[in-house]
Amino acid sequence: MIPLFARREDYLIRASIIEDRRSAKNLMKLLLHACCGPCSLEPVRLLQAAGHTLSLAYMNANIHPPSEYARRLTTLATWAANEHLTVIEGAYDKDAWEQQVGCFGNAAETREDRCRACYRLRLEEAAHYAASHGFEGIATTLSVSPYQYTALIEEELKRAAAAEKIAAVFEDFRPFYPQATQASKALGMYRQNYCGCRYSAIEAACEREQRADERRARKQAERSAHAAQREEAETQRLAKKRARQEYAAKQTAKRIAKDRLRNQKHTEDPSENTTSNTKETLHENQ
Repeated sequence: MIPLFARREDYLIRASIIEDRRSAKNLMKLLLHACCGPCSLEPVRLLQAAGHTLSLAYMNANIHPPSEYARRLTTLATWAANEHLTVIEGAYDKDAWEQQVGCFGNAAETREDRCRACYRLRLEEAAHYAASHGFEGIATTLSVSPYQYTALIEEELKRAAAAEKIAAVFEDFRPFYPQATQASKALGMYRQNYCGCRYSAIEAACEREQRADERRARKQAERSAHAAQREEAETQRLAKKRARQEYAAKQTAKRIAKDRLRNQKHTEDPSENTTSNTKETLHENQ
């Protein structure tokens, strides 16, 4: 077999060219904060296609309960192993989450602040790990979901990266959410139905119930509309039937009236009957 590079100098030249191209495109060794398996599919594909070298950081102390945390981690790790990607698990520090995020409660008016604090906690952990382990930058899969605060995610990613003096690679992956959904279903991945924290579980359940109520209301409105249409159609049918019956009754009355008129004429003009009888007698004699 002929070696790819016959001389060490050739190898060094080639490596230098690759490094120059890599630098020119701002390609980096990235730590990708991954919230779950399904949301990681498209970011990994796109960032790898751009030339970045990736490792995944599962740093999500927000996820509740612990069984849900473990299930999402298993889903991510199983898929990542097939893709030859390393998954780095962070500290599952529920106390830190409660102190920094849980304190905002589940009121609707504090939801945005609560989510920002949650992004901050997780992305700061990822950025600190990245800076301490030779990564050049960080990215996140959080921006896949159309249900997240994308602008806040970008702000917190850049903030965390700047504090650690590494690059922030932010991408708005929301346009690829349908592809991620379809691909994760095709792979048979576990797909959670809430963001992760105990508050989001309650909110998601309420939203699902609200959507269910709206669907029931729409169906009831449709049934009522169809019932009204059927009632109107039946009313029109009966009206046409009555009109036909009334018309038939009028026609019958007209025929009866004509018959009576003819009978009355015969009764009032007996000569006509006599003439008719004479004609019949003559015809018989002939």
